[in-house]
Amino acid sequence: MTDKLFEKIPAAPEDPILGVGQQFKADPRAEKVNLSVGVYQTEEGKIPVLNVVREAETRLYKANKPHGYGPISGNPDVDHYIQELLFGKDSEVITSKRACTVQSLGGTGAIKLAADLLHVVLGKNKAATSAPTWGNHNTIFKQAGYEVSHYRYYNKEAGTIDFDHLIGDIRALESGTVVVLHACCHNPTGLDFSEEQWKTLLDVIVERGLTPLLDIAYQGFDKGLDEDASSIRLFAKAGISFLVSSSFSKSFSLYGERIGGLTVVTQNADEAARVLSQVKQMARANYSNPPLYGAALVATVLGDPKLRAEWEQELAAMRNRIREMRELLAEAMKKAGSPRDFSFVTKQDGMFSFTGFTPEQIERLKKDYGIYAVANGRICIAGLNHKNIEYVAKAFTAVQK
Repeated sequence: MTDKLFEKIPAAPEDPILGVGQQFKADPRAEKVNLSVGVYQTEEGKIPVLNVVREAETRLYKANKPHGYGPISGNPDVDHYIQELLFGKDSEVITSKRACTVQSLGGTGAIKLAADLLHVVLGKNKAATSAPTWGNHNTIFKQAGYEVSHYRYYNKEAGTIDFDHLIGDIRALESGTVVVLHACCHNPTGLDFSEEQWKTLLDVIVERGLTPLLDIAYQGFDKGLDEDASSIRLFAKAGISFLVSSSFSKSFSLYGERIGGLTVVTQNADEAARVLSQVKQMARANYSNPPLYGAALVATVLGDPKLRAEWEQELAAMRNRIREMRELLAEAMKKAGSPRDFSFVTKQDGMFSFTGFTPEQIERLKKDYGIYAVANGRICIAGLNHKNIEYVAKAFTAVQK
């Protein structure tokens, strides 16, 4: 009977990150702080609209273009600019045309395209992610038909990357396994590999014949646009084939426009063309073609030297504010009498910090203080500001005692 079709379907659990944001919105308390969702916020606790985006919006409005369908691969200018940001303007990867890029529904959509491409076309069925990682990495690959394993990443006692165990775990993976790596600003720990660690990791990946997928959702939020892409450029220089998921959500503050891209680096232009044809089929089956408006905003800014320079300044301002909040949190925790030295937050990179708080402590922060964070102890540093940081520090100190 069709009326019984969904009778026994179980309810899915609430999203561990977005669900916390919904709880925050429903909280009636005036003194509350949202440190859960990974979005950049200003000193006033607002998601900013960048000045360059406002200018691009004005130009698009005046152009009065129709809202028709775009190519399956997306805005060609955006695809080109993605490659420039990843590899550098004069990169051999670009001049040889051995990479192809398809605009995607944010970085999330790029990872889904990569998973589908590797599974459906190449028969990959095993993937490995860091422990911990952004939870959607695991979900996307599982739903795409993969067996997902994990390589050790975080040493809780030391608050550092557990590199020796990590390398051992990577070395033990079956040849061909898709290895998901955070190119910079590791989510959730905020701990990134050193240059030497990246080189060691690359050697093991090549030796074991693994398939690297580098996720770079936060380019420009650590040291700078070029510096944050150094791991990707290291892989490109090695001459191996690999995939990159990138996003403009954070760097342009265009979260809801869903603008990202999947870039596949191959061995030559012919290979890249054939891969592109397959990725386009994956995109066509998933969502037909990507949204045009956000892509047009990005293309307008990056295609105008003056606007691009202004964008890089605005991006630097966001990066510097996050760095300032890290320093202030460490100072505020010391002033509040925290039993644990919180200077570790100043050694982490990007938008997030892995605090080491237990799920019970996170629950107490929510219940007693209206401070919302992810159950694994991850906080979004961008949710802090000069007005709430002392309150947060006192609450953080209280739940440790």
